Order: sequence, then C-alpha cells, then structure tokens
Amino acid sequence: MSQNFELIAEFRTEQGKSASRRLRRTGKVPAILYGGRRDPRALSLDHNAVMHNLESEAFLTSILTVTVGDKSQPCILKDVQRHPYKNQIVHVDLQRVLEDEKIRVTVPVRFIGEAASPGVKQGGLVSHIITEFEISCLPKDLPDSIEADCSALEMDGILHVSELSLPAGVEIVGGADMQDNAVATVHRPRRAEDELEPGEAEAVPVEGTPPPEA
Repeated sequence: MSQNFELIAEFRTEQGKSASRRLRRTGKVPAILYGGRRDPRALSLDHNAVMHNLESEAFLTSILTVTVGDKSQPCILKDVQRHPYKNQIVHVDLQRVLEDEKIRVTVPVRFIGEAASPGVKQGGLVSHIITEFEISCLPKDLPDSIEADCSALEMDGILHVSELSLPAGVEIVGGADMQDNAVATVHRPRRAEDELEPGEAEAVPVEGTPPPEA
C-alpha cells in the first residue's frame, strides 16, 4: 500500500530565474502544481523536507497531499529537477489528482519467487530485463509496484509481460504492444570460454612448437 506523504507549501507570486535563485537561497524549492481541470499554481516547498521524502522510494509512487494554509490537495510527483553537481533540488512538478480521473505513474517491478525457480535451483541466474512500468489507473488503485513472479521459470525460461498479474484497475501504458516483451529470464552462468568472440578459438600451445616472434 502507498504511504502517506504531506508537503507543506506556500503560494509564490514572483517567477523567473532570478526569483527562483532568491527562493533557493532561503532554503525553499520552486514548484508548479497543475492538472485536475484547474489552472497551474506556482508554489514553494521546503527543500529539506523534499530531500527527506525523496529518501523513500514510495514517495515517487504515492498519492501525496499538498497543503497550503488550511486547504489540501492530493497530487502525484511528476518530475524532480536536480542541480547537475550540487546535492540540491532546483524544481518540482506536481500534478493534481481527481478521484474519477486516471493518472499515469511509473512504478518499479518487484521480482518475487526467484529462489523457487526450477532454473535457479539448477544453477541458473535471473536477469531483470524490465525494472519499471508506466501504468494508468484511478488514484484509489495505485500500487507501489508491479509483481513479477519468477517461481515457475525453467532454465532458459522467459517471463513475458503478458504473464504478469496486474492489480485490479491497473493497465500498463502501451501494454498491447509489449505483451511479448521479456520481463525476466533465467540463463546458465557464463563460462570463461563463452567470453570469446564468435569464431575465435583460445590459443593452446602445442608441445615442441616455438613461441611466435615478438
């Protein structure tokens, strides 16, 4: 289940690069709140609070609550812009959430059952091919992840998108064109001789043959 996150915000009237720089010097982060059939609103958030929340992976896939004064608005995090080399958030995009309007969110894939896989028991290794999906659902149906059950994978087996059990009300964006895509595979461990290029044989010295000249 998604966790509860609240962001305390303030409306901001000054906009532009100079205003944003001044705002950041006071420990705030400029943000924009849009969607929900309403006009966008410019906000400011506490920088340390945003950084603290970003330490939780669930913050990226949960319904958040933005509170300004005595009014609150559910929303989702759509984008976080970071400074290229400082440990600093420079801008945050938030999208309003309506209970009757589907939202699009990118959620991670949670791989389960790997140890029980027949292929793994035979010494195979699991490769994670797809690690996240963009999904569409109503806010009430938003999951924190999509499960990929690998427990039935044989050696050289493939778990396809079409084999995933999605939560009720959840669709993968573009899923109709992805049904045959691999989510995970089980393969044999690579041996040293497999590292050679195709057609390249490992040089084995023959007794009595002089070494090649330098």
